[in-house]
Amino acid sequence: MGMWSIGAGALGAAALALLLANTDVFLSKSQKATLEYLEDIDLKTLGKEPRTFKAKELWEKNGAVIMAVRRPGCFLCREEAADLSSLKPKLDELGVPLYAVVKEQIRTEVQDFQPYFKGEIFLDEKKKFYGPQRRKMMFMGFIRLGVWYNFFRARNGGFSGNLEGEGFILGGVFVVGSGKQGILLEHREKEFGDKVNPVSVLEAARKIQPQTLAMETK
Repeated sequence: MGMWSIGAGALGAAALALLLANTDVFLSKSQKATLEYLEDIDLKTLGKEPRTFKAKELWEKNGAVIMAVRRPGCFLCREEAADLSSLKPKLDELGVPLYAVVKEQIRTEVQDFQPYFKGEIFLDEKKKFYGPQRRKMMFMGFIRLGVWYNFFRARNGGFSGNLEGEGFILGGVFVVGSGKQGILLEHREKEFGDKVNPVSVLEAARKIQPQTLAMETK
């Protein structure tokens, strides 16, 4: 009887842990970024002669769509990159550039990511685009049903990847207007594979006023 009670108790505890892991109660809470915070971020180019510059250069004239990549080798991140890249023809029509930032540069990981992402990629060594409040999802992510659904969706879509690099700090996607227009969309990844809605990205991008037009309407 005692063994049965212990077994039932352990089973109940496991069921409760699984239930709690699949709610949002213990997820890292995100803090919305301000334009001033994003503007001051130092980014670095990835060429042979790296140049460090302030992030505001990315959107100052025409706004920008920016993906903060959790891990370039992650097949879920590659799936989201491909989704965003599918918008590039329409973004080009709007004159809105598509960019990505990564938090580390390991061997050929960024180069291997480039076929999935059709915009320029920059290095954010201080991981500021993953803040202001940096959030992590640890091993709890592997018992979340939503994460497993995302795994199967990406696999069925033909995406594959590797385990190179840091992958617990969650990423996101921003649509930033030109000049001081502000942040028009901020999607914070709540779990592995929590993709931004491409329709929402395009809707936000259509609200961007190029800096020249904004100056004329003043």
